[in-house]
Formats: sequence, C-alpha cells, structure tokens
Amino acid sequence: MATNPMHQFNVYRIGPEIKIAGVDLSFTNASLFMIISVITISIFLFFGTREKKLVPGKLQLIAEMFYNFVAEMISNTAGSKAKPYFPFIFSLFMFVLFCNMVGMLPYSFTVTSHIIVTLLLAIFIFIAVTIIGFIKHGFGYLKLFVPSGVPILLLPLITVIEVISYLSRPVSLSVRLFANMMAGHTMLKVFGGFVISLGLLGGWLPLGFSVALTGLEILVAFLQAYVFAILTCIYLNDALNLHH
Repeated sequence: MATNPMHQFNVYRIGPEIKIAGVDLSFTNASLFMIISVITISIFLFFGTREKKLVPGKLQLIAEMFYNFVAEMISNTAGSKAKPYFPFIFSLFMFVLFCNMVGMLPYSFTVTSHIIVTLLLAIFIFIAVTIIGFIKHGFGYLKLFVPSGVPILLLPLITVIEVISYLSRPVSLSVRLFANMMAGHTMLKVFGGFVISLGLLGGWLPLGFSVALTGLEILVAFLQAYVFAILTCIYLNDALNLHH
C-alpha cells in the first residue's frame, strides 16, 4: 500500500521537549532543514566568492549569476533607492530558493510547504516595508491608500479597497509559495505511490510522469523564490517611491 502523500509534511520533534511559558520551543525537523539550508547557502557563497578570479570558476560563476540576477531584479523593480536593501532581498531569495531545492532531495523536508513558515516570512516583510514607508514619508505614506484622480464620491470605497488590498499582502505572498510547494510535492508522492503499487509491468507510465513532474517542480522551486523576491521588491518600491 502506498504511503499517505501528506505524511511528508508532518512536523515532529527531534530531541527533548522544550517548553518556556507554555510555548513549545522544541527542535523539529523543520528547524533542522532550515539550518541545513542556511549552512548550504553559506558554504556555497563562501567557496563561490573566496578566490574572486578574473576568469571565474564554476562556483564563482554561479554565485555571480545569482548576485547579478537579484541586483538587476531590484534595479528594474524598485529603482536605485532600493540598493541599500540588496542584502535583505538577496538573503530572502537565497533562503527561499535553497529551502525549496533542499526539499526536492529524497527523505528531506520542504520547509516552505508549511504556511506558518511562509506566513512569518511574509509578515516580517510586510512590517519592515510598512516601517520603511513611514520613515521615508511620515504620515504622507497614507496617500498610498488614496489614489489620485478618483472622484470624491468613489473615494471612500476605493480607499477601503486599497486598505484591504494592502493588508492582504502577507496572506497572498505566503499562500502562493506554500500552496505551490505543497501541491507539487503531493503530486510527486502520489505518482511515486502509483509506481510502487503497479510494479514493473504497469508502473512505467506513472514513472514517466514522476520524472517529468520532478523537472517541473525544480523549475517551480526557482520560480516561486523569484516571485517571492520580486513581490517584495514591488512592495518596497511602493514604500520608497510613493506614486499614488
């Protein structure tokens, strides 16, 4: 019998139970794979930027490609004013990307397939961008909710819609990443179960689908990291370059 495809998303405790003021702070498999992702990023960037050759090697070339990719994304989306925030956007992009990619390995755990992780990231971004907006523009940042050129009669309705749209940003940002990663990994598990259940004679078709879906899921893992980062840039652009 095939394994339940949802079992791969179970969070379980590793080591002793740790509770402080009634809050469970135990070390879990999610914590472990977040640490693995961060360590992997650190090792990759360390060896990729260590020698800094004029003619780059493979690791240096890939590291520079990531750097230039994020730098160009920030420049095209949020402009020159967003350059001081490059370390944050780059770290965010790399963290989401490597969490997605590590989750593709057999017997690993996909951190970004849990809404609590993606929601906390999105809330942090939302709060940070809002603070930046008020620091840069003061209470003038509230003009973001009052589009120019709107008739007076429609202004209250449009303002309410703009406020709801703004407050829903962390929800849409987090659900998009979580839903895509969970759906893709669930499908992989389902087709993998078919391969095992049908055996050598009947498992070739689902095996072919599994291989194709794995390639697609790797592409989705990169695209979701890109979408998460570029939406952060768009929100940052609204805070830095008030255009309403």
